[in-house]
Amino acid sequence: MTSPAPARIPATLIAGDGIGPEIMDATLAALDALGSPFEWESAVAGLGGVTAAGDPLPPATLDSIRRTRLALKGPLETPVGGGYRSSNVRLREEFKLYANLRPARSLVPGGRFENIDLVLVRENNEGLYMGYEHYIPIDGDPHAVAMATGVNTRKGSRNILSFAFEHALRTGRKKITVVHKANIMKALTGIFLETAWQMYEEKYKGRIEMNDVIVDACAMKLVMNPWQFDMLVTTNLFGDILSDEIAGLVGGLGMAPGGNIGEHAAIFEAVHGSAPDIAGKGIANPIALMLAAAMMLDHVNRQDLATRLRKAIDQTLNADQIRTGDLGGKANTKEFIAGAVSRIRNG
Repeated sequence: MTSPAPARIPATLIAGDGIGPEIMDATLAALDALGSPFEWESAVAGLGGVTAAGDPLPPATLDSIRRTRLALKGPLETPVGGGYRSSNVRLREEFKLYANLRPARSLVPGGRFENIDLVLVRENNEGLYMGYEHYIPIDGDPHAVAMATGVNTRKGSRNILSFAFEHALRTGRKKITVVHKANIMKALTGIFLETAWQMYEEKYKGRIEMNDVIVDACAMKLVMNPWQFDMLVTTNLFGDILSDEIAGLVGGLGMAPGGNIGEHAAIFEAVHGSAPDIAGKGIANPIALMLAAAMMLDHVNRQDLATRLRKAIDQTLNADQIRTGDLGGKANTKEFIAGAVSRIRNG
């Protein structure tokens, strides 16, 4: 008797704006070649959401993610004017996606940095990105003084630090570096650093190494000797900046996937922009979204498929030398994905 086919995994699919539909089609072709375990529900957001429903994050899209608790998302564009907030920020708030997971790995040799394999874990919902801002008018100038309030909580710090420690242990990382500015922002980032050391002493000492570094020193060390780091964990603003710096070590945002993970949902994405200047030209690099799909496969415990997808990307880039223009090659999107699909099927 043949065993039944494994149950399909419901997931929301948001192609996104600009080059989003092109790189999503490429990523789906690779997933289909693998034997994708996902049962997709298509939804819209960003400019596509405004066009379809008058809202960059329509209720139907939110309802879909509530049902599936899992999504793959292309880049979204926030409409200019009209009081629209970033759809990405709204998604993080709506589903309490407190952990932003940003791995960076060297794929193409010959750059300024070789053999980079770093993971940054960023707190996603607190800090200086909570939007508590206002102006104080003085002498007829309505914007004479601008003020912003950052908020970090013990609970929020414990959530992200626990996620980082457990992810590090599960994936074989050896050292976690806590990045902070507690020498100056003694309360706002001091609570994060204090919580990290408390948790380390209580639960993780002897299981993994931990140290801490001030954020400006970390930024310098990343470009002088990035190999001294294994996993970084930090607060929202610092994580936003350092994750892009780390992406620059491996070729830029076109090589950088991201995962936004919380208790009730996980959304995986290409973290680069929608690149409207090249949309429709068929030349976009789909690797960031493909790697995000690999992260999504890891998340649903299909590491077998994730490993095959990453291997196919590596082989297409390096054994077959099929690369898009941003990586110094001449291939278009369809040529790159055709090479990756061939590697998946034959490798």
